[in-house]
Amino acid sequence: MRTHGWSGSAPATDEEAVARILAAANQAIDARGADLSIADVARTLGVTRQTVYRYFPSTYALLQAAARAAANGILDRLAAHLAGVTDPAEAVTEGIATALEWLPHDKHIGLLLAPERAVAFNVEITSDVALTFAGSMLRRFDVDWAAQGFDADELDELAEHLLRIIQSFMVDPGRPPRQGAELRRYLRRWVAPHWCVRMSTRIFKAAAPQAISDRPPARSRSSWPRCRPGRRARATPTRRRWRSTRPPPGRAPSPWCR
Repeated sequence: MRTHGWSGSAPATDEEAVARILAAANQAIDARGADLSIADVARTLGVTRQTVYRYFPSTYALLQAAARAAANGILDRLAAHLAGVTDPAEAVTEGIATALEWLPHDKHIGLLLAPERAVAFNVEITSDVALTFAGSMLRRFDVDWAAQGFDADELDELAEHLLRIIQSFMVDPGRPPRQGAELRRYLRRWVAPHWCVRMSTRIFKAAAPQAISDRPPARSRSSWPRCRPGRRARATPTRRRWRSTRPPPGRAPSPWCR
């Protein structure tokens, strides 16, 4: 790491350099919003643009890192907003709706959703960073996911599913855009039923072993009804059934013995 510049106070490590670059980027975002540039950050730090590019290859990469650093604050606010909500359908519905309302207005994460960066955002929506963000959001809810039948892998898949729902609303919020109570009504109608199906399936699977154990035992061949006494049953070669060899007088051939 080169040590000249940095307004006369060079960082001791690369980690410190990254932290100072991110702090300068946050200041620039708060002051200029979408007009952020690598040159602004370099000027604030007293270094050249090449120094900043050494740690962040593009403005978008710098924005990603700034958004990641700001994510914990959003997660804390979201967890506080949903404190006490233990129903998974309601927690997921409100979590999606709140994220859709907050994210575009967050200066740090909102820059990633700007129209000029839409293509890059669409590619990155299910990146490791985004999945970690969504997974952390779910795990901060007051929902007992283990009691709902979710293991770690299934919770990660749910996080991906939520990201894809958020992505679709970011790309096209609807005509007219759904907001507030209308957005929540839509999500409860089309997202919440998944939980009803999942819980019904889980209850059925849990009850299935007991239902099987409650069945009466299958009858063995020795317990089948026998032919009436005095009649010897024999197998016919053409039809594999058993019938009496002595039909009663005046009657047609005896019915099949069961």
